[in-house]
Amino acid sequence: MLAAKSLTIPGRLTDVSAALAPGAVTAIVGPNGAGKSTLLAAFAGLISGPVALDGTPLAALSPQQRAQTIGFLPQDGEVAWNLSVETLARLGRLPHKTSRAEDDAATAAALSALDLERFASRSVGTLSGGERARALLARVLAGTPRWILADEPLAALDLAHQQALLRQFRLLAGQGTGIALVLHDLAQARNHADRVIVLQDGRVAAEGPPHEALTEEVILKVWGVAARWTGPETARALSLDRT
Repeated sequence: MLAAKSLTIPGRLTDVSAALAPGAVTAIVGPNGAGKSTLLAAFAGLISGPVALDGTPLAALSPQQRAQTIGFLPQDGEVAWNLSVETLARLGRLPHKTSRAEDDAATAAALSALDLERFASRSVGTLSGGERARALLARVLAGTPRWILADEPLAALDLAHQQALLRQFRLLAGQGTGIALVLHDLAQARNHADRVIVLQDGRVAAEGPPHEALTEEVILKVWGVAARWTGPETARALSLDRT
């Protein structure tokens, strides 16, 4: 369990208590400026606060232990050097002291999972925005972390790659990996997450299974938008009131 208890970061989060479960996909949603990215960074140990992994404060873990355990994908990832896609993905293996064969296998698996094999030798600087986003995520996957925390990982992707990535996250969760995703698309959160944390003005406005945390009443209260859910339960769509 990766849990924050009474987490307060002045100007950004106030008394936030929330938990991520292994083997589950958790969506963190909320309006712009609600504190979503800040909460994700705190879960990753990048911002100091009362966050614990299986009861052990993150601050008590060494940087290498955190890097081996938690894979973090920021919203605007930067690549300082114009590396090849394969080399970038391989950087995810740096925290591990494993054999070349193990590193090769993990890197190849990450590239395959994100449909990047044909781009392996391409320089990152030649990629489109969506391809670059997938390459950065490949670096995270290559590290085979127990937890993957991704800030808006679907934002730059086309529909096909969004669906493929959501399936990949579901597969990883089924293997025991804890997944936390900052999302803006509430239908994606409703249809693909096991739990949802709704933030509003730096506080938890709702938390629970998607059908409980993302009710029409919560959407009206938090986003100020009248909307209704339509469609089958496994493929809900959000219809906005035109008035």
